[in-house]
Amino acid sequence: MSRRARISPAAVGLPETAGRRTPGLRREEVAVLAGIAPSWYQWLEQGREINVSSQVLDAVARVLGLDDVERRHLYALAGLNPPLQESKPAVVHCEGLQRLIEAWGPNPATMLDSCWNTVARNESARLVFGTDRPERNCLVAFFRDPVFRERAEAWERAAPAVVAAFRAATALQPDDEGVRRVVRELRRDSPDFDRLWARQDVGAAGVVVNEVEHPVVGTLTFESSQLRMPARPDLTVVLYNPVPGTETAKRLRRLLSSDAGGRTES
Repeated sequence: MSRRARISPAAVGLPETAGRRTPGLRREEVAVLAGIAPSWYQWLEQGREINVSSQVLDAVARVLGLDDVERRHLYALAGLNPPLQESKPAVVHCEGLQRLIEAWGPNPATMLDSCWNTVARNESARLVFGTDRPERNCLVAFFRDPVFRERAEAWERAAPAVVAAFRAATALQPDDEGVRRVVRELRRDSPDFDRLWARQDVGAAGVVVNEVEHPVVGTLTFESSQLRMPARPDLTVVLYNPVPGTETAKRLRRLLSSDAGGRTES
């Protein structure tokens, strides 16, 4: 009813009539414009136990001018699986998320798109993972970059969970060409990835332990957590925390201070 009330008859090509009491559109008008029976639309609006199709919901959403979030909410109210998220405009990331990962310093933080391409990182992540390199997809880097492969035992423990998390994260966009390109490249170039991908395991990202053999300060061990943002479901923020009981926090401070000193001298 609230969505009907905000649509004027003139906005959908209907004549304005004198003495009209209903704000916005009447139920019958929505039904006609959506191509469904008025009684059926009334039952839908009243929340009765009826079986409704996605085509009907899309027609109603179109007439009421629902945006993508409202349309997905309508599906949820009707007991249907929400449709896939509509593609976002070509905006890399929002300023609020950039401030979030900057504030996570001195610990590393990165931001990934739906294909796990790194679209932003803080200074600590640049120093720890070397993300100034041309390789910017973190899944490809995990399997091909020696920074990740250096400690073989830790890498082999983490690899199955990483692949399972990627499969789960991309399951809602199986036709995305970016995802397909990453999978094709890794299946062609990495026997390890090809073997793990063929297992078809899926799993939540959860907390993953990452060990990095840094050329300056030695072994760094982090717990990484992935955060999804409802306002930008196409982006994931990955936060890294030093594992307690390791020398990671101290070595990280040393790495950051040595880089700051080098930049001051230069």
